[in-house]
Amino acid sequence: MNGEPQLKTHHLQQRKQQKEQQMVKSETEQQQQQSPIPLFTLYVTNGVFFCLFFSVAYFLLHRWRDKVRTSSPLHVVTLSEIAAIVSLIASVIYLLGFFGIGFIHPITSRASSDDELELEDEDVNTTLIAKEDSRAPGSCGAGVIDCSVVTTALPQTQVVIAAPAAEFAITPTQLNDDDKEVINAVVSGSTPSYSLESKLGDCRRAAAIRREAVQRLTGKSLAGLPLEGFDYDSILGQCCEMPIGYVQLPVGVAGPLLLDGREYTVPMATTEGCLVASTNRGCKAIHLSGGATSVLLRDGMTRAPVVRFPTAMRAAHLKFFLEDPMNFDGLSVVFNRSSRFAMLQRIQCAIAGKNLYIRFTCSTGDAMGMNMVSKGVQNVLDYIQNDFPDMDIIGISGNFCSDKKPAAVNWIEGRGKSVVCEAIIKEEVVKKVLKTNVAALVELNMLKNLAGSAVDGALGGFNAHASNIVSAIYIATGQDPAQNVESSHCITMMEAVNDGRDLHVSVSMPSIEVGTVGGGTQLASQSACLNLLGVKGASTETPGAHARLLATIVAGSVLAGELSLMSALAAGQLVKSHMKYNRSSKDMSKVAS
Repeated sequence: MNGEPQLKTHHLQQRKQQKEQQMVKSETEQQQQQSPIPLFTLYVTNGVFFCLFFSVAYFLLHRWRDKVRTSSPLHVVTLSEIAAIVSLIASVIYLLGFFGIGFIHPITSRASSDDELELEDEDVNTTLIAKEDSRAPGSCGAGVIDCSVVTTALPQTQVVIAAPAAEFAITPTQLNDDDKEVINAVVSGSTPSYSLESKLGDCRRAAAIRREAVQRLTGKSLAGLPLEGFDYDSILGQCCEMPIGYVQLPVGVAGPLLLDGREYTVPMATTEGCLVASTNRGCKAIHLSGGATSVLLRDGMTRAPVVRFPTAMRAAHLKFFLEDPMNFDGLSVVFNRSSRFAMLQRIQCAIAGKNLYIRFTCSTGDAMGMNMVSKGVQNVLDYIQNDFPDMDIIGISGNFCSDKKPAAVNWIEGRGKSVVCEAIIKEEVVKKVLKTNVAALVELNMLKNLAGSAVDGALGGFNAHASNIVSAIYIATGQDPAQNVESSHCITMMEAVNDGRDLHVSVSMPSIEVGTVGGGTQLASQSACLNLLGVKGASTETPGAHARLLATIVAGSVLAGELSLMSALAAGQLVKSHMKYNRSSKDMSKVAS
């Protein structure tokens, strides 16, 4: 019984080979019988029409260009132009008729013969499929199409028809009976989804069960969202709650970036085409010109609570107390109890009626420091509550910080690390690598980054695309992506130096908020990117050295990105490069199917 399908399959293959040989032979004989025209005549005729096509096309294009230059009407044509148009149409018809028929005929004839073979052999093929596929009906591994089969009886044949794609198919996961019970409890609402980790004691299992429950509750498939290959224990209580998988992002590298005499290979996580390549070109221009230098101006994270008093007078009394230099040392001792790395630097107050906004600034070591400074602020508020019992603490953050929002206070006073980075790009590098010239860059920077941003009322946005580079590095190194808002505050300056031959370019970034410990920096992928930069973890020699170095690398990378994009704009390369490198050639309808 098992050998019978094999014999039929072998017989089918022989029949197909014989039919293909007969078809090729018949086509050759037909061509020999139906070609009374000599080959030499065909070659000459084809050559004449080819020459006619290109010559009249060139003539018409040349004539129309002259009409455009002289503002002559295009619809008014001379006798020679009419003859050229007729000749063009005739040559196109001939070439399409000659080559088009010869190209299409063998394809259609072969397709029809293949259809005949398939119809003749359908009974054997479908029988083989039915015998070989012994799987139980259910969802396929991809979780997109329901692979259960339906058998339909047709005259003299047995055809296996795939069921149409379902609107939703649950991604299969390895679940036992206990897991199914938990899923049913989550779906019914008797077990909260957020409590799975604590109840099960297995973070990976909790993510799988939650994922399955989400699919059942929403009726939507999560196929394509990876589940395996991630350490869910590492994010428990720190990075993300109620996980159901993780998102994959490509990470590219730009560099080497020559900054302060050292080379850095900069990791960038992004889905935007051209971004890494453009930053890499800027790094090359900086490297060939001797490198860039950076200066760290300030290093201090801020938190600003808002408190309320019965009167504006009482609010002013606390303002005077907090800003009095005589009281600063005592407040520093209370504040610094929060951490051995927390060092209170200054206190700045603002009044709005009877409400007082208190902006604390402190150093935070290698951590970004939001939690650290919040603890210190709470210590101070508890301390001064004894002397100001009528103080009502409205919120630990009153937006005078200001965190994750564009704000003038960060642009002027700074937040996190304030860095200036500069480089002098040689004239030959501007021409050969950046494909433009110094004068064009200086003019474009003035009209776009300075005047243009002033016209649109920009707040800290006097740059070309600092946010692009900041976001890509932040995601790659485990920073808080939302802090890209204030961290991308940047003003780009360009001017001609050395008698106008070379270009001086700089970026001033007053609020780069980064850390190398805590948060997402401890995840495996992000930790690897920090290690690539040589800033992984806390500095054992000087507290805060790694975070400060990372801030300067961010500024240096922004400098490279600004330089390259501005050059592309000055040279008119932006649209061309994005159309070449930032456009997918895939047919997404086929990919989706």
